[in-house]
Amino acid sequence: MKKYYLPLPACMLAVSCATTIDENTSTSSALKINQIQVLGTHNSYSQFVEPKLLGIFDKAVEAKKATFMDNMTKEQYQQFKEEHPNPIGFAEGLNYSFGSLTDQLQHGVRSLEIDIYRDPEGGKFLTPAGYELLKSKGIPESTLLAHDKTDLEKPGLKVLHVADLDFRSNCNLFKRCLQELADWSGQNPDHTPIFIMLEAKGRAAMDALPGAAKVLPFEQSAYAEMDNTILAIFGREKLITPDDVRGNYGTLEQAVLANNWPSLASSKGKFVFMMIAAGDTSDLSHYLDGTPNLEQRVAFLRSTPGQQHAAFLLVDNANVRQQDIQRYVKQGYLVRTRADIETYEAKVNDMSRAKAAFSSGAQIISTDFYKAGNPYGTDYKVTLPQNSEYLCNPVNSQC
Repeated sequence: MKKYYLPLPACMLAVSCATTIDENTSTSSALKINQIQVLGTHNSYSQFVEPKLLGIFDKAVEAKKATFMDNMTKEQYQQFKEEHPNPIGFAEGLNYSFGSLTDQLQHGVRSLEIDIYRDPEGGKFLTPAGYELLKSKGIPESTLLAHDKTDLEKPGLKVLHVADLDFRSNCNLFKRCLQELADWSGQNPDHTPIFIMLEAKGRAAMDALPGAAKVLPFEQSAYAEMDNTILAIFGREKLITPDDVRGNYGTLEQAVLANNWPSLASSKGKFVFMMIAAGDTSDLSHYLDGTPNLEQRVAFLRSTPGQQHAAFLLVDNANVRQQDIQRYVKQGYLVRTRADIETYEAKVNDMSRAKAAFSSGAQIISTDFYKAGNPYGTDYKVTLPQNSEYLCNPVNSQC
């Protein structure tokens, strides 16, 4: 019989300092999907960035960041420091790489993050300007980290982190990534629901790079393509959508505050999609056009309490926002936070943010290091106790 583990605040997320409950006890069976905690990964498709490319841009990006910070208002600076709290540089912040989506699921990961770019004609990201720059400097392509170009010539949403710089992906085509998840789900039909965070990338980060890809903004047709792709791969019956949570309530937030989330038992084998946008949350406005409660939409949107569609909150810094997260979780919201930010915790082998994340009650705790063997050679990793898919939530459940 599978066991599920309850976190204790002083524990290091290990089997030896956890208590267990049986899967089929009445307490466990009464859980709703917002009353559990799952382990997630950040930029889950990513592979290492070519070091030679990072070497070119590291100092320039750091200088630009310093100028940007000098021009911030006090409020903007405080927000920036909350989201980027650690003394870590641009290049080191990208010092992570993941196995396949299947490998992550096999290791108990139940939340994945996928960034998507528009490419309606195909080929937009086939020839990264970063590698072309290196080749123009006489660096042979054979000495660079391999760039798998599978599917890049095809039309459709593409999956990568930063066009022309951080473009090495385990699955280039959004449709292909989703199919991999659907295939694994079909082979493991009783899995805990999988939470997928999508980030719409509608802004260019490397405009100054000669030959950089022209990144297309997201608008209604792009979001429709996203929804239709998800529905085509999974089918409506495999999804938990805003309509499922809202039910007969007047607004989605009213349903969330009434704890109208589906039960864990009824959600096995299903997927929950959540959407954020790069840079500015106003980029998500097109997804709300004509659907103020996300009616007939696939994904929940990043929101703030008080919004009509509020259900999913992104609060990455659990060290600073511990009490806020606990309050949001008790109110009924779904919260994503991070166990490590920009690789710093792995570098110094510091578990304090991970422990804060779990004790906050956030339902989704994201890490860049879900198994042993990080690039710094430290022992740092964030895992659930052996064979666990989820933890009972320490803030809003009675497990």
